[in-house]
Amino acid sequence: MAFIKINRANFFHNLTEFSLKTSSKESIGIVLKDNAYGHGLELMAQLSKEFGLVQAVVRTTKEARIVEPYFQQILILGDRAIAEENFSYALNSLEDIKQADEASLVELKIDTGMHRNGISIDELEKALLLIKEKNLLLVGIMTHNRSADVLSSELFWQQKQFEKVQKQVAMSMSDNTSSQHIRFHSFNSASSLRLSCENQEFIRLGIGAYGYSELPNIYEVLDLKPVLSLWAKKISTRNLKKGERVGYGGAYIAPRDMIVSTYNLGYGDGWMRSNHVNTFITAEGLPILGRVSMDYIILESTQDEICIFDNALEAGQQLGTISYEVMTLLSGDIMRY
Repeated sequence: MAFIKINRANFFHNLTEFSLKTSSKESIGIVLKDNAYGHGLELMAQLSKEFGLVQAVVRTTKEARIVEPYFQQILILGDRAIAEENFSYALNSLEDIKQADEASLVELKIDTGMHRNGISIDELEKALLLIKEKNLLLVGIMTHNRSADVLSSELFWQQKQFEKVQKQVAMSMSDNTSSQHIRFHSFNSASSLRLSCENQEFIRLGIGAYGYSELPNIYEVLDLKPVLSLWAKKISTRNLKKGERVGYGGAYIAPRDMIVSTYNLGYGDGWMRSNHVNTFITAEGLPILGRVSMDYIILESTQDEICIFDNALEAGQQLGTISYEVMTLLSGDIMRY
């Protein structure tokens, strides 16, 4: 099987860049959902702890259980809330509140314009009352910015919406002297790159930690370095004569006599078969010849190991997608080290 190299120096470099901008490691919640964006859930949790991060963000309680030994507090974005001392749960709907276990730590998500998840602003008072009736411990109010990585003013409009939410929550909670501190957070990687972070109590740092900004070039961003590179190992080598055809459907026809090798990477490993539409060029400048198989690709090379990509943003541009998809599609069974 193919393998993945994780560049810990680059990871620590990226975290340092954001730590300098936030002025606090404690305010960074490293987003580890979906196998840490393909980088390896527990491996990146270990490295995050080694750097000094104390908070994480995951998708499920199952993920939280795996990384629990490495963090003081974990925010879970997409699961039913249960009562756990170190876990807080995002509540995306009134139904989420009703299904939450009593005494759960919860963070109410507000829809300020993304219109994907979250309580509508009109439902805010009802939601806060229901949280109180259910005896839930409200520790956070959050939202998600829909266009932070787009050249537009929508980010500022949404921040204004969230400011209104904060004021409304403050008024609703003003007579509740027993309530504990509530944190407000809306910053993802793109928001953190575009705006000042010094007054942010908590940022949800995802793709930026792994070395990428999807912002247009007009924005000045931090010096980020890719953390993940994908490699494949040689399985076999053969001589082709001019005119011989390679792989399924014989889609590639040898233009000359050449030596080619089969490498152990395919769509079974999460590498896109769409390569046959536009030939993918590896990090070492080698085109993938013909169609991608379930477990194999063919390259004009005799090297024992080939780097397929070391920059997911550039790889995504070749494949007609974004860095997130290229990395998160990679099978969790691929060895990462």
